[in-house]
Amino acid sequence: MGATRSYVGLDIGTTKISVVIAEPDDLGNLKVVGVGMAPSQGLRRGVVVNLDETVTSIRRAVAEAERMAGVSVKVVWAGIAGEHIRSLNSRGVITVSRRDAEIGPADVDRVVEVARTMDIPEDREVFHVIPQEFTVDSQGGIKDPVGMSGVRLEADVHVVTGGMTPARNLTRAIERAGLKVAALVLEPLASAHAVVAREEKDLGVALLDMGGGTTDLALFHEGSVRHTAVVGLGGVNITNDLAVGLRTGVDQAEEIKIRHGCALAALVPVHEMIEVPGVAGRPTREISRHLMATMIEPRVQEILTMARREMHRTHRSAWVVLGIPGRPPGLASCATPGCATTTNMD
Repeated sequence: MGATRSYVGLDIGTTKISVVIAEPDDLGNLKVVGVGMAPSQGLRRGVVVNLDETVTSIRRAVAEAERMAGVSVKVVWAGIAGEHIRSLNSRGVITVSRRDAEIGPADVDRVVEVARTMDIPEDREVFHVIPQEFTVDSQGGIKDPVGMSGVRLEADVHVVTGGMTPARNLTRAIERAGLKVAALVLEPLASAHAVVAREEKDLGVALLDMGGGTTDLALFHEGSVRHTAVVGLGGVNITNDLAVGLRTGVDQAEEIKIRHGCALAALVPVHEMIEVPGVAGRPTREISRHLMATMIEPRVQEILTMARREMHRTHRSAWVVLGIPGRPPGLASCATPGCATTTNMD
C-alpha cells in the first residue's frame, strides 16, 4: 500500500503562524493529525517586511506540527491576505461551440476565461476566479450549465487580485523554509469554507475574520461569493491603543486585553478595578476596567464601520464573527446595529 497523502495548511498571520496537517480517513473525510503554532516575526499587516525572521517563524510552526503528526511536510497550501488584496465582479459572454447547442465543460472553461480577461496593472496578479452564476439564453441563476442547450452562454465571476511583490515575498519565505507552495488561497475564503454552512451562504452571510494586523471579509449571497475585502486594522491596533492609554508595555497591554478586555463599555461596571503594571520600574497602578473598555470600544467600532462600508457595496446580510485576538466580550453587541449577528468565535 502507498503512503497516506497529507494535506497541509499554512496561515502566516501578523501575530502568529499556524500549521495544520490533515489526512483522509477510510470514508474520505479529512482528519487533523497535527497542529503547530509559533509567534510571527517579520510581518506587518499580513505583508512580509523581514524575510529571515518570517522564515524562522515558519520553520518553528511547521516543526511543531510535524512532531505531532509524525510526518514530514513538503508541500503547503498557504493563506494570503493584506491591504494589497482587491476584488471585483466581472462578466463574460460566448457563443456555444457545438452544433447541437449542448453546453460542455469546454464552453464553461472558455466563458470563465473570457470573464477573467481584463486590464490588470502589471504589478498585480490574479489569485482566484470564482464563478457565481451562469446565464443561458437570458435564463439566469444557473449554477452548472453543463448538459443544457443554448446558443449564448454568460458567466458572472468574482475575481480576486493581489500585489505581485507581496505574493512573491510570501512565496519566497515559504520556499526558503524548505517548503513548496501548492497554491495561495485568500484567507477569508478558506475560513468561510471551514465555518460557514451552505444554508447561510444561500440566505446571505458575511464572514468577518478579525486577525492581529488585518480584518478579512467575505460576503456570500445565493450560495456564491459576492465580495471580498481586507481592512488594514486588527487586534494589534487595540493592543497599541491600550499600551498608550494605560501607559504600560505592549506585552502587558496584550495580556490585560486578553484577561480583562471588553469591546462594549456599557457591559462593564464602573466600580470594577484592575491592576496595570508600570514600565521602567514604575509601580503597579489600579484603574477602572470600565475606563479600559472605553479605550477598546472606539477602535472596534472603527473596524466594524470599515467592514460595514465594504458590505454596503453589495448586499446587506447577517454576520458570522469568526474571531478577534484577545476575544473581548461585547464584540457581537458592537456589530449588531444595522445587521443581524451570529457569532462563531474560534
